[in-house]
Amino acid sequence: MFNEERRFEQPIRWAMVGGGRGSQIGYSHRSAAQRDNLFQLVAGAFDLDSERCKDFGTNIGVDADRCYSDYKEMFRKESQREDGIQAVSVATPNSTHFEICKAALESNLHVICEKPITFTTEQAIELKTLSEQRNHVLGVMYGYTGFPMIQQAREMVERGDLGEIRVVNMTFAHGFHNVEHEKNEPGLKWRVSPEVSGPTYVLGDLGTHAYYLCELITGLEVKRLSCMRQSFIPSRAPLEDNAHVMMEFESGAVGTLWASAVNAGAMHQQKIRIVGEKASIEWWDEHPNQLKYEVQGEAPRLLDRAMDYLYNDSEGVSSNRIGGGHAEGYFESWANLYHRFALAFQAADQDDQETLSKLWYPDVNAGIEGVRLCEKCAESADQDAAWVNFK
Repeated sequence: MFNEERRFEQPIRWAMVGGGRGSQIGYSHRSAAQRDNLFQLVAGAFDLDSERCKDFGTNIGVDADRCYSDYKEMFRKESQREDGIQAVSVATPNSTHFEICKAALESNLHVICEKPITFTTEQAIELKTLSEQRNHVLGVMYGYTGFPMIQQAREMVERGDLGEIRVVNMTFAHGFHNVEHEKNEPGLKWRVSPEVSGPTYVLGDLGTHAYYLCELITGLEVKRLSCMRQSFIPSRAPLEDNAHVMMEFESGAVGTLWASAVNAGAMHQQKIRIVGEKASIEWWDEHPNQLKYEVQGEAPRLLDRAMDYLYNDSEGVSSNRIGGGHAEGYFESWANLYHRFALAFQAADQDDQETLSKLWYPDVNAGIEGVRLCEKCAESADQDAAWVNFK
């Protein structure tokens, strides 16, 4: 079971940039961060409009004088306070991530950023260098990786239950944007605008989630890829609302990725299937408490979260917040990640490099590889799906 007794002497003083009124992602961050009393929300630049920012911030318990309409002002003023913020989460449109993360790190703050963390790999590497120079953590919010059964899948691959990995099939293909909803949805409009979203739409918004699951569970590294992408809603061009990617990994394994927002009728359809020489596993985010396990020549089995037959000697696998049979979901996964971010922040503050080296969380390297995926897919698609080297 999850260790609810883990406490800090004082919760991490935490702020948000973005995530104001009506933001589903903002609410997700706040719910996750404050779940285990390791973070305390004390400030925020929730909205560019000062009155809306203050009205929203005070309604959720932030002092009015610590609600800022400008993140730079927040970083500057909070740095002058004895009780100033120690960490910040960035939940703003993609085009702002690099600038805000850089300013936060330069203000000696730990950072949790939505993905993709930058537009280019060079920018992401610059942030990594800065975080290392400042000895501060930059984490990326790959929110699905906190599910215990993802950690079980990782352990099964690592312990050889599947044998050598041969094939990985990744999918994140919902149908909610099958027509031009952005005409009436500002939150979607920026996602299909290149100047705000970056070089991709569904590849960055959805594909990076599926790809990071592959990275995390298998440890495979992409050698080269081929991508074709479409804008089935013509006004979204040059950004894609559907993409298919073929991958070759350094190990000789192969993979496919389907990212789509026009899979009409589908809810999420985020799935990953990993095929080894002896067995296969499959996880689906709409049924996150189960993992399919299929051994060649044996009856298929369904592994359930929180059961004794899992690899519960791994902290990630055993991070269940309630017993088996009860449904755990999205908020629990996010809370598990925020718990790990808190441990990483504490270790960095204490210069405990040994703990940092052993602690898993979605770090800046995960962010870099997500940005690289978007770049390389765009490069391939722009050359009629030519194969391109990943690095």
